[in-house]
Amino acid sequence: MQDPAPISRQIWDMKYRLRVGGEPVEASPQDSWRRVATALAEAEAPNDRARWAERFYEAMEGYRFLPAGRILAGAGTGRSVTLFNCFVMGTVPDSMGGIFESLKEAALTMQQGGGIGYDFSTIRPRGAPVKGVGADASGPLSFMDVWDAMCRTIMSAGSRRGAMMATLRCDHPDIEGFVEAKRDPSRLRMFNLSVLITDPFMEAVKADGDWDLVFEGTTYRTVKARALWDRIMQTTYDVAEPGVIFIDRINRRNNLHYCETISATNPCGEQPLPPYGACLLGSINLATLIARPFEADAALDEAALAEIVPLAVRMMDNVVDVSRFPLDAQAAEARAKRRIGLGVTGLADALIFCGLRYGSPEAVAVTERWMALLRRHAYQASIDIAREKGPFPLFDAEPYLAGESIRELDEDLREAIAEHGIRNALVTSIAPTGTISLFADNVSSGLEPVFSFTYDRTVLMPDGSRKTEEVSDLAYRLYRELKGPDAPLTDAFVHAQSLAPSDHVVMQAAVQKYVDSSISKTINCPEDIAFEAFKDVYRQAYESGCKGCTTYRPNDVTGAVLATRRKEPERAAAEPAGPAETATILADGRAVVHLTQPLDRPASLPGETYKIKWADSDHAIYITVNDILQDGRRRPFEVFINSKNMEHFAWTVALTRMISAVFRRGGDVSFVVDELKAVFDPRGGQWLKGKYVPSLLAAIGEVIETHMIEIGFLKRRGAVPAGHEPEAQREVVNLGTTPGQCPSCGSVALVHQEGCALCTACGYSKCG
Repeated sequence: MQDPAPISRQIWDMKYRLRVGGEPVEASPQDSWRRVATALAEAEAPNDRARWAERFYEAMEGYRFLPAGRILAGAGTGRSVTLFNCFVMGTVPDSMGGIFESLKEAALTMQQGGGIGYDFSTIRPRGAPVKGVGADASGPLSFMDVWDAMCRTIMSAGSRRGAMMATLRCDHPDIEGFVEAKRDPSRLRMFNLSVLITDPFMEAVKADGDWDLVFEGTTYRTVKARALWDRIMQTTYDVAEPGVIFIDRINRRNNLHYCETISATNPCGEQPLPPYGACLLGSINLATLIARPFEADAALDEAALAEIVPLAVRMMDNVVDVSRFPLDAQAAEARAKRRIGLGVTGLADALIFCGLRYGSPEAVAVTERWMALLRRHAYQASIDIAREKGPFPLFDAEPYLAGESIRELDEDLREAIAEHGIRNALVTSIAPTGTISLFADNVSSGLEPVFSFTYDRTVLMPDGSRKTEEVSDLAYRLYRELKGPDAPLTDAFVHAQSLAPSDHVVMQAAVQKYVDSSISKTINCPEDIAFEAFKDVYRQAYESGCKGCTTYRPNDVTGAVLATRRKEPERAAAEPAGPAETATILADGRAVVHLTQPLDRPASLPGETYKIKWADSDHAIYITVNDILQDGRRRPFEVFINSKNMEHFAWTVALTRMISAVFRRGGDVSFVVDELKAVFDPRGGQWLKGKYVPSLLAAIGEVIETHMIEIGFLKRRGAVPAGHEPEAQREVVNLGTTPGQCPSCGSVALVHQEGCALCTACGYSKCG
């Protein structure tokens, strides 16, 4: 096996390498595979553990089978973490006590490293009466703000913040507010949002019929279905959310249709789950199974696939027995149904190896053959384990075999299930594999097309210097090695930006036929796509049998144009720069001034004073923000905080001095707002003007942000225009699209794929 690319070892070192007391105890990825194999073999009979540990190691060797990141990072470490990537939490009760008990469960789950999904459709709409207290309900969105604040404060196991998915039914009275929520760039940033779309709604859209917005049998409003659909589409077109989930199709095709109802998914959407359901993920790396790559007879090694898939299924089934769970209800749910999600990664590279263009009819046909084989081997393996260890506890042959997806299996598999049962209620899923694909020699992710064949990655060296290294896709790198650096690329070398959205959809639909759960997939759309063409992507996804649809179109909220170099602005002769001053002119014409010494304070300054009443203080708090005039515009210069409550005196003086010192240095000071708003008070926050604010410091941040908007320093809340990043974080990444800034490493290398955000520089993944 050739040595993997440098980024692969770096990802392993950062994400998966076992350390004790901060010191590494594993010398290579092979050591990590050995640790994981040994840990998962503990679920076998004592006399068989050594044999299965060796077989499990062989499956992972050469990156052929890739357990999900939680398994790679946690199995065999002795840490109190879950090996399940994410969960759908329990049904949220429509009561204050029940809501906050659900919040507690969410916090405990994320504390162990699990992402979570929630359906907020069970919470009564805004303005509905609350019996017994003489008040009106604040609605599901207000409680989502509470979840968002909680998530900001809890670091998942490792170095990632928790990921969350929120769903709301298309007939909930607050659906319009839910759809528009992400237009506010500072709101619900810890959530992915998806609308639960029903078949009757799609029929009403087609007929341009009326659509009732209903909660617990009461109709609150009636709207036009097509107008609501267009509103969903327009918001998604503008800010890339919400996604849509075709929930009736999910429940109709669920193998467990007879004993559960699904209304939510995990954060990236590949696992629709019932209350307390958990997603257990792993991927077969198809790129490693192609024999004779780039030759005329290149093909999948089907014998190798038949050997690896049963081992992968057994490993994942064992995870159910050896993993910890944050909550007892999650453990009970997982063990009762033993659902797993075996999928693939490296599909795009495998197609390139075989000379097939992603999205072409030939590629679709070959992909369907590969996925049919994987499904057959996976179901057969689960049946074989059931023969040995017994089927999942809630197995009931008659209704299980009546399931829509099960009826599509080969007859011999159905007969075997009838005779022996099956170990795992659901078997297949296509998970986001961004980080583990980087780890696996930068193979293409999941079923996504290659995002970029090469890009530059800036690496910070131990001595503080930086070096730039090229990162290349596995298929591209191998092609150059075999054919030479100047060989013309074949037609198979297509990437996400060169493909039409329909190419993405046809591949997603082809794979979905053979996946009993769902798929994490992002359909990349060009920024200039016409709105009607954009809507057609969702129509095509619904009509072709997909279970959901997520798109990404570059926009001002989630993506800004990447600047590859900084051009020194020319200054007008009438506005000479001071000797200690440099400036950058942003695209909107605003000047951001970078200073090496503080601005001098004029004798008088314009400003505003704001009043906050906080729950634990008997006296109001007054916040004064003074501004300085510069280049004909106002920018914040200093802050004063005053109150008769002396409890706050020391920290308010310290806070005002620090904030004012930052303001007087110039440059981009909007980060002060973000830092203050992220502060969470463990004693609880309070509601201000219909919005939950997690702490007094966050309330001060809200005031400063409001002031910045009112004076024109910020165009909109939370937005950071292109070029506004700190200089040390503006790295050149040649991806041919519009990456964003990574919240983990700061690199401008955050791309959108597989329904998630992935940093191609450090491996950060929003979805865990």
